Formats: sequence, structure tokens, C-alpha cells
Amino acid sequence: MRLILALVSTLSGLALAGCWSRESPVEQGNREQVLHRSLGADVADLDPQLVTGLPEVNVVSALFEGLVGEDPHDLHPVPGVAEAWDISPDGLTYTFHLRADARWSNGEPLTSQDFLNGYRRILTADLAADYASMLYLVQNAQAFHKGTLREFGQVGFATPDARTLVITLEHPAPHFLTLLSHPAWFPIHLPSVEQTGSPYRRGNPWTRPGNLISNGPFVLKSWQPDRVIIVEKNPFYWDAATVRLAAIHFHPSASVDAEERAFRAGQLHITEALPVSKVDPWRRDRPEVLRIDPFLDTYFYRLNVTRPIFNEVKVRRALSLALDREAIVTNITRGGQQPAFSFTPPGTAGYEPPAGVSSDPAAARALLAEAGYPGGQGLPQLELLINSSGNHRVIGEAVQEMWRRELGVNVQLLNMEMKSLLAARRALDYQILRSDWAGDYLDPATFLDVFAGASGNNHTGWSNPDYDGLLYEAARTSERDARYTLLRRAETILLRDAPIIPLYYYTTVRLVHPAVHGWYPTLLDRHPYKHVWLEP
Repeated sequence: MRLILALVSTLSGLALAGCWSRESPVEQGNREQVLHRSLGADVADLDPQLVTGLPEVNVVSALFEGLVGEDPHDLHPVPGVAEAWDISPDGLTYTFHLRADARWSNGEPLTSQDFLNGYRRILTADLAADYASMLYLVQNAQAFHKGTLREFGQVGFATPDARTLVITLEHPAPHFLTLLSHPAWFPIHLPSVEQTGSPYRRGNPWTRPGNLISNGPFVLKSWQPDRVIIVEKNPFYWDAATVRLAAIHFHPSASVDAEERAFRAGQLHITEALPVSKVDPWRRDRPEVLRIDPFLDTYFYRLNVTRPIFNEVKVRRALSLALDREAIVTNITRGGQQPAFSFTPPGTAGYEPPAGVSSDPAAARALLAEAGYPGGQGLPQLELLINSSGNHRVIGEAVQEMWRRELGVNVQLLNMEMKSLLAARRALDYQILRSDWAGDYLDPATFLDVFAGASGNNHTGWSNPDYDGLLYEAARTSERDARYTLLRRAETILLRDAPIIPLYYYTTVRLVHPAVHGWYPTLLDRHPYKHVWLEP
């Protein structure tokens, strides 16, 4: 309720300002090049080495830039801070040549050491960064992160001079360049981080307004939690001439209904989502502003296998088999989503996953009985934790009813705002958890690596040495068909052990004002803001 009231307060203030000036925020924004975008949920942090959620990434990508940027049309790698790079014939060594005019937002030169500082920070175990494992393909990075290697100088990074960065990999990785636009690989301005505390401690307030030194197309102007985050054009950005927006106002929202009303009232250019009940009316009445696009993202439930009941695979499989995924996408979401019978979306870079799950209530009842709970007898009430934003409650209510009807299992829905939910996820303080995973790059490994035993993004308590072994072998297999065969075998294990319950493959369903230009549909739903602008 606090988040909803905050959003209403924010939007009411915007509306009053609009009445006073006889312009809506969108109209004024069109004239002044100020984009108003909803985030769908409040951000937990703006620390590039710690962010994990889509709202955070949407803001951080405006504030920072990595070695490599993304083309706005299809996100293929383009020069970022590095103006060029060389790749060794064996595919193991990448040499990046940094721009002479790359600057921090305080005007100081950006050097190769700044990237090295970021890499050392995320790989320092005390920081407990969820995405540290993304750097494991760098030589000795995992050993340093796990503490078996003490000297960071032995990790596969080198800085021959201030404008040269050399990265040596453990094995060839054709998708390596696409990783470098992820916040985990961003540089940090170490002196400013150290001014507010230890760089290797969570909770250091270095990303607050007045503290944050960044290197992207925008700088942080204001951050009012649960209300608005304002970023303004960075005059020191090396490609400032390309940036046409003067500012972006990111509006957290705990309610998709509030987002939709704000769009109708001229307070938002872009919503993050749309109430499922409003998809058909917008499709009928204003199809030119309704954007439904493919999105490499899977909606699923995590199961905490460290908890009693959920440590039994038959119970987990029964819960999965009892769900009618077709009914969920046909009758509830209604935005072109597809039922998920695997974790990896089909067709991800040509990968076809195994058909590991289905809807089979009879088999689900049999498994639950074998586990010792016939008709749900003996099971206590279970808890499904969802975040307050989005359409998660209506989906959760449908799942709740399917489990009650098909299995006799009673489930209570628990609402939690996003920051608290992420903390509960990290602490394994849940039974069943609403989750989704959006691909970080166009490869099936971006999904399957999540549940490796060493992954900081696993958050289920599940691990399987056979699964990990197949991922390890696949990472070192260059021939695509052979690699995909190994990944399919790994995914078969994941779906068989069922620490997760896939529900559907996402689409993005949002409203985009006609004044917004340079916003193209991309499979990863990333939109480089330096290429976005507004026209009245």
C-alpha cells in the first residue's frame, strides 16, 4: 500500500504541475526532451556490480557504459568505451583499446584501471555479488572468487597502459562481446566509492545523488525511493552529441493499473506493463500505442528445496504437472505469451530445449500420493511469495486455484515489495517464489547457467553435479550442435529435478506514446537511451 500511495502522490504532483502550466508532463517532456518511463517496481540499488532486477538495469544502463555498447535495433555489439578491439586467433585473448576522450561524469579521464577495479570488486567474495559467476569464463576468475587463488594479478586481466585492457578467457566464448554490455562488467570510479565506505561492502551509499560518479550518457540528479529517479544528460560523455534526451524520469510503480491511468493522463511516455484486463480494449481502441513484442524472458516459480516438503522431488513435480499453462496465457495474460514447457525459451539462438514439463493432473495426483500426501492430506498450507507490482497476483490466484482443485493443496499468497522480496530470495526465506529470468545475452547458457551450483543467481538451494558437469563440458565445446546436445541433457536434469516451475514465456506488453522515437523491439528488451528521442 505504501508503494501505491507513493506513486499516486508522485503522479498527483505531476498532474497538478501539468494543470498549472496547462501542459501535461508528457507534453512538456516532448518540448524539453524529458522522457517519462515507468519502471514497474522500485529499484533496490544502482550499484552496477550488485543489481539483479530489470528495473535496476534499466536505470544503471543510462548511468554507465561498458567496453562495448549495443546497437539500438538488434543489440549487436558496437564500440563503447573501447573504440576498437583485437581477438587472438585462438579466441582466448581480447585486447581492448579505450577512447582518449572517455571521461567520468566529474571530467576525470577513464582508464583501463577503472575497469580492473570493477572486476576485482565484483570478484571479491565479501561483496557477495550475484553476478560474479558471469566473469568465471575469465582465466582464474572463479578461483579468485572462491578464495583458492589469493593474487588478483593472476586473474586473466592486464592493463599494459591507461588505454589498453587485455582479457584472457579460460575457453573460447563466441558470445563474450555481448556479455560486456551487462552492468557486471562496468567500470567504477574507485576514489568516489572509497569516500563513502569500503568498496567491498554491501550497503555503501556511493550510488546516492551527490556521491555517484558514472560514465554513461546520463548522470544521477535525484533519487526519491518509491517516487522517482531523475537522470540528466552527461556533458562529459564521449558521445554526448548523439544524446538527444535532456533527462529521463523513471517512475517506480507498484500497480499496473496506476501505470495505465498515468499513461492516459499524459503522465508517462512508456509503461512497463499493462493490466491484463486492459490489453484487449487498447488493442481495439488505440492499437498504435500498444506494443506487444517478443521478449527472451521466462516467468517461473522457484521452490526452496532446503525446506521440508519442497526437498521431495515428487512434491515439486506434482505441483508443476498440476498447472494448466495454456489456460494461463489464453485466459489471463492475453498478450501473446506462450506456455513454458522448459526453462529456456525455444529458438534461443537456434536452441530447442527438451519438452520437460506438461499439464497432467492425474500424474500429479499420483506423484503427490507416492510422496505421502494423497489428495493433499497431511500437507500444511503452503506459501507463494509474490512482489506487489505487475500482474502477479491475478496469475498467482489462478495457480492457487489449480493446486487446490487438482491436488487438494492450499496455498496462501504473500505480497511483498520488491526490495524485501529480493532480500528474502537471497536468504532462502521463502517456500515458493514468483520469479522471472530475462536473458542477459542471446544464448541458451544465459538461462541454464542460472542454476549451476556455483551461480549467485540460483536461490533455490538445488545443485546437481551431473548438471554442473554438462554445463562445464558445453562451455568448452565449440561445435554448436554438440554444445546444444549437452545443454539439452543439462536442461532435462533441471526439469526432472524440478527446483523451478516454468509457467510461460514472456512478451513485452506496454504502452508507448507516439512521441517516442528510437525505441525498437529487441529480444532482450533493452533500449539504449542515447538513441531515444521525443517529437511532439
